Amino acid sequence: MKIRVLEILATLKRAGAETMAASLACRLDAARFEAGVVSLFDAFPGGLEPELKQAGVPVWHLGKREGLDLRMVPRLRRVIAEFSPSLIHTHSYVMRYSLPAGLTSDLVMVHTVHNVARKETDFAGRLLHRLVLGRRVAAVAVGDEVARSFRELYGRPPEATIRNGIDTSTVGRAGARRRWRAAHGFGEGDFLVVSVGRLEPQKNPLGIIGAFSSAFGSGQRGQLLLVGGGSLRAAAGRRAAELGLASRVHLLGVRTDVPEILAASDVFALASDWEGTPLAVMEAMAAGLPVASTAVGGIPELVVSGRTGLLVPAGDTSALGAALLRMATAPGLRNTMAAAALEAAGRFGVDAMVEQYESLFERLAGGRR
Repeated sequence: MKIRVLEILATLKRAGAETMAASLACRLDAARFEAGVVSLFDAFPGGLEPELKQAGVPVWHLGKREGLDLRMVPRLRRVIAEFSPSLIHTHSYVMRYSLPAGLTSDLVMVHTVHNVARKETDFAGRLLHRLVLGRRVAAVAVGDEVARSFRELYGRPPEATIRNGIDTSTVGRAGARRRWRAAHGFGEGDFLVVSVGRLEPQKNPLGIIGAFSSAFGSGQRGQLLLVGGGSLRAAAGRRAAELGLASRVHLLGVRTDVPEILAASDVFALASDWEGTPLAVMEAMAAGLPVASTAVGGIPELVVSGRTGLLVPAGDTSALGAALLRMATAPGLRNTMAAAALEAAGRFGVDAMVEQYESLFERLAGGRR
């Protein structure tokens, strides 16, 4: 008998936690596991459903409304009855629905903490997590800083620390740099700074634009590519226009060609105010890009400042701009960091992550096959 794992997420948008969960569901050893995925919200354009369908992973969308939606509890119960999982694996804030949906069963429950603990969910979510994590629900941290923040907030260690992993086979495609630039109107002489992430307060996209302005505002060589959607998209456009950068700040939205965009770029930038261990940084390094970023959350576990990139304090737009300018004006340093980033990314492979989750799932749910 296989261990049936039901992954429960808020959405299947192309973001870090969602990509990690979908990757895990698609890669669990089919001889020992069977995976299903629940998205509380209905499908969004450009989501992860095609990859799950290709891997034969069933998906349920539950039609959640914004805000607290208690209809999710009976709907989750119906999915649990249909799929009959051995183990539920949750992400972000969904435990407020999954826990009551599974309380009447002896299901094993695992929750992955993708962000520093105090920022993972709202006050009600943190209160619920304090009551059940480490007791009814086993917690997994995605890095050392996340584990430290978990211990600090909840007074106990997580069940395990399992670092996220990426599929490195999708990066470094031959000729992608030239083809993508030519197809989107960029020349070989353009210096492309790329940032991949949700346009939300956590990622501070306005800070990225400010840093780009301080580094390249007086010249025409730099171009900024912002990949992702979110509530700050309109504000980002306005900020770029205010700084006279409307023609050089490109709001690309949610994309399925991120590997090609990374291959076409020169530097990856991130201005986050808090983080877990972001997949976007791993993907950028695997594409051979040096990273200019704020030193928050688990980013210093990925990027060695001065070797694979340059890290600056959170909120320091001027320092981030200086880091970008230094990389742009010192090609030798940039190329050395790029080579070091590519080498370091060898430890980010997805297989190690999957194997560790398989071991954890078997240890916790092996008797409930």
